This record gives sequence, structure tokens and C-alpha cells, in this order.
Amino acid sequence: MKILTPGHKYELENFEKTKPCQIIQFIEKSPLSPGSDVLRTVNDGTTNEEVIKMLIDRLKSLYAKFPSAETNYAITHLEIALCCLQSRTYERQQRGVEGKAAA
Repeated sequence: MKILTPGHKYELENFEKTKPCQIIQFIEKSPLSPGSDVLRTVNDGTTNEEVIKMLIDRLKSLYAKFPSAETNYAITHLEIALCCLQSRTYERQQRGVEGKAAA
């Protein structure tokens, strides 16, 4: 893994290394103007939640073929992580600060 933009853009190597790397871009936002708490999208991209959902699906597919306790634990922990992130978003929405910069 190579960090292209910390927290936002990553270059991931392919396992077989027969093709170039893959780029993963997370949504990147910055304040609308200096001092503003309103954020605007600088680069569109995916979210942590979407990547975790993908990993859960992949691990469930692998588990169906090759069951193991470790894979099952990984699935459980990813589901917990997803729940935590969804709870964080819900809580921020309830407070009316979702999509705004931290004060």
C-alpha cells in the first residue's frame, strides 16, 4: 500500500502483480471558505462504510468455500466496526453536525 493523499487516496498492489496497482479514493471534503464549518466535496470517492461492507461480503464468500474460525471472527469484527461507524453518523445527524467541520 502506498499513501497518495493521507486519509483519502491510496494505491493498492495487485496480489499477482501482473497489472498496475489499484487506486482507492475516499471522499475528501474541506471547508467551503476560511473559517466556515460547512464542508464541500473536493474529491468524490467512497466511504469507510462501503469498503467495510465490501470486505464483509468478500469474507462471507470465502467463508462459504473455506470455513475457519479466524474468518468468522474477522467478519464479526468488521460488522462491529460498521455498526460503530453507522452509530457515529446517526449521532452526528441527530446533533445537526453531519457534514460540518469540527468546531
